[in-house]
Amino acid sequence: MVSVAVTVQQPARSAPAKEVASCSGRQTYHDDMAKVLFTEAAISNRVAELGRQIAQDYHGKAPLVLGVLKGSFMFFSDLVRAIEPCPRGLTLDFIRASSYGSGTESTGEVKLKTDLKREKVEGRHVLLVEDIVDTALTITTVSRYLLEECGATSVATATLLDKHERRKLSYRPEYVGFVCPNEFVVGYGLDFDEEYRTLPYIGVLKPECYSHLGIEAPEPDGSGDSCDE
Repeated sequence: MVSVAVTVQQPARSAPAKEVASCSGRQTYHDDMAKVLFTEAAISNRVAELGRQIAQDYHGKAPLVLGVLKGSFMFFSDLVRAIEPCPRGLTLDFIRASSYGSGTESTGEVKLKTDLKREKVEGRHVLLVEDIVDTALTITTVSRYLLEECGATSVATATLLDKHERRKLSYRPEYVGFVCPNEFVVGYGLDFDEEYRTLPYIGVLKPECYSHLGIEAPEPDGSGDSCDE
């Protein structure tokens, strides 16, 4: 069973210096990639397609588009601009979700950090924007919270990547950019230890970039905060 704790967003505390996760001796993050899985051009084309479909599906519904931080920030920014023609009444907001502690194993408790007021969600058609959906623990909890606690009329999900091989719950996102193989991916918002987010493509990280940390096969992260989505 997945429990949920909701807290009001507070300023982050200063964190101690961490060991750099990137491969030592390499010049750029591009050098850390085993391969590029989805190119910048492929992502751009697919986001444009999703935007047009969403615009059509949400015509006349005044949707609330809700980005799940941090990993979705790049996909979110591109997607909302691609929703054309933009439905009148469309508004934007963000939420943070976390189901991992300091390690790589899920605690089973999904923590939400948000200052969303019920009156902003109640009666709205909500579109959640995610970077990656894998186990679906986090996204199902966020959806349930918006429906049951905030009174949303409907909740759908647009995700850049769908890694359904890792599903723990039965869940199918309504809008999917790409089906993702079960590999450790970074870039276009997805990180490893807060690095690699700014890469314009989705790439597979070389094992030597994390093996020195004593990790044989890190769990796919994606958003830093919501490591288990």
